Amino acid sequence: MPMPQRQPRPDLEPSMKTPVKVTLVTVAVLIALAIVALIVVMMTRPDAPDAGAEGTLPGTRADSHVLDDAGPDAPTLVEFLDFECEACGAFYPVVEQIREEYAGEINYVVRYYPLPGHFNSMNAALAAEAAAEQGKFEEMYQRLFETQAQWGELQTSRADLFRTFAEDLGLDMNAYDVAVAGPVTRERVEADFNDGQYLGISGTPTFFLDGEKLELTQLSDLTDALDEATGR
Repeated sequence: MPMPQRQPRPDLEPSMKTPVKVTLVTVAVLIALAIVALIVVMMTRPDAPDAGAEGTLPGTRADSHVLDDAGPDAPTLVEFLDFECEACGAFYPVVEQIREEYAGEINYVVRYYPLPGHFNSMNAALAAEAAAEQGKFEEMYQRLFETQAQWGELQTSRADLFRTFAEDLGLDMNAYDVAVAGPVTRERVEADFNDGQYLGISGTPTFFLDGEKLELTQLSDLTDALDEATGR
């Protein structure tokens, strides 16, 4: 005699299926959110530095500003800096002293990292890059740090002051004005900034020695690293 088939009870069936449906919907939503988050991360993550733009020295671009050139076999110290950064300003005389002490033994390279919280950091970088186009980068670099107390932390543009620095340096002012206003100059500064983000820079100054980021807790950490690199 055939066994009777159990008939589903309408009052129980929905209550048995609902938790499963909720779980499946929740999982689907979480997967969708994860995909969206991944897309956002991929879209916002800085691009890797363009291999074609790399310089011959470690941690540099082909157009990076090499202030001291001891040759390709010498250790290379790269500083990412913001001209308006007080810490960079405080480090400036120290770096100048280090450059003098290790003259002929190391390469020293400056790269831009204008912090968004500093009103005139980009203006200063543009002024330095415009001066660089006329072979006066180091002179403008020095002038900006030596006068930082006059213009740093102000919430109004001091591009006019930087222009007077350019005049004092004897630059062709028509060419300077074109460079400061031109998109190519800003793109040059932003290329350094983007590289810095990719390298994980969170503040300035940040130093790299032969492409390796230095974690500094005191000044001797920098000189110790240089001593080791130069074989002192």
